[in-house]
Amino acid sequence: MTYEEYLQENGKLIYRNVGTSMLPLLKQGRDLFIVEPLNGKRPRKYDVILYRRPPSEYVLHRVIKVRKEDYVILGDNCLNREYGICDGDVLGIMTGYVRKGKQRSCESLTYKAYSHIWVWLYPVRALWMRMKAWMINRIRAKGI
Repeated sequence: MTYEEYLQENGKLIYRNVGTSMLPLLKQGRDLFIVEPLNGKRPRKYDVILYRRPPSEYVLHRVIKVRKEDYVILGDNCLNREYGICDGDVLGIMTGYVRKGKQRSCESLTYKAYSHIWVWLYPVRALWMRMKAWMINRIRAKGI
């Protein structure tokens, strides 16, 4: 059964996070995320959406810009933005997550503050991540 079919049949998808692209919000092996269908609404800036990246890859990332025809998407722990994600690619929106057995809502003030601050800090985070990668590469090149 595909995610699309599951969402249509059950109205909600609760799934274990896989990968590191949404750190620090979602940690692999620790957290679950809850996705619900959009029901005709368009995702907004700061929403985390589940979308299909052709041909058959599913991705959970944050909307950082809403454009007329598509969205600009970025994982919280990623450097590269993804362009051209259209409404037809979006399966649903993350409405909550479960950490250490406790369910948390994406409507909470704490979550909304985190989302805004994390997107706002992207230039600083990106610079830090690039500097860190550069330093690691230099150390490896010198064989230290």
